[in-house]
Amino acid sequence: KIQLVESGGGSVQSGGSLRLSCVASGFKYSPGCMGWFREAPGLGREGVAAVCPGGEPKHYAASGKGRFTTSQDNTDRTVYLEMNNLKPEDTARFYCAAVGVVSVRPGLDAAIYDFWGQGTRVTVSS
Repeated sequence: KIQLVESGGGSVQSGGSLRLSCVASGFKYSPGCMGWFREAPGLGREGVAAVCPGGEPKHYAASGKGRFTTSQDNTDRTVYLEMNNLKPEDTARFYCAAVGVVSVRPGLDAAIYDFWGQGTRVTVSS
């Protein structure tokens, strides 16, 4: 069974940092591109960052550029989202997603991702 499990969420003050992790399991081979998305209360799902096998290409939403960095480990089965200088507007549930086909390049288009984790909550207080 394919699973994506996120961890690393929590509560921080404005200006703080968090590092989210997502471990992918159950894939016959390595997953394809993996992305991070978030949902804030009352808002839709927003793409945050994405990275493809081998570490490139990477995509970032404008809201996180310069503050968020995504990376993968050398197995391409764990993806990280390093978030610095967090702001209250970053408060959301963050989800990890993966594409099942290695050749697909989904960018930050949630509709193209095949598998999703349950999410991890991030709360930033002012």
